[in-house]
Amino acid sequence: MKKWFACLAILVAGCSINVPEQVKPVAGFEISPYLGTWYEIARLDHSFEEGLDHVTAEYSLKPDGGIKVINRGFNAEEGEWDEAEGKAYFVESSDVAHLKVSFFGPFYASYIVFYLDDNYETALISGPDHSYFWILSRHKSLSQDELDTLVLKAKAAGFDTEKLIYVDQS
Repeated sequence: MKKWFACLAILVAGCSINVPEQVKPVAGFEISPYLGTWYEIARLDHSFEEGLDHVTAEYSLKPDGGIKVINRGFNAEEGEWDEAEGKAYFVESSDVAHLKVSFFGPFYASYIVFYLDDNYETALISGPDHSYFWILSRHKSLSQDELDTLVLKAKAAGFDTEKLIYVDQS
């Protein structure tokens, strides 16, 4: 839990809801099919996720129209689950996948879906700059071809894909 909060503190320290260069939020976005559980396939490493595998993100609607976010991962070294609960809101329009997310207080950072397949099965996520990146899937694994295609999209958007951490979801 401490790692999640430490990383989240770093993430929100800039309180930035910027969109990095070369990253364009998905237009025509629909929240309803995006809700539910996503598996983290790969990420750029940060202290709040250090050592975590079996990482998931679960999204559900809040009564105020926002989105409840629950991030969860297993730390094998410590033998325990880490979990963080947050909230997200659209920055502009609900059909543009640019949200602001907070895990404490009034501090928000960007959560940008910049690639989403037509069936809402795979997604590429950016934070406020190119040091925050995730590949998410509705499934615990992807074919090598699917993964290679997503990594190429990330590289084209300016992310250092050589530094990706691949998450154990077995």
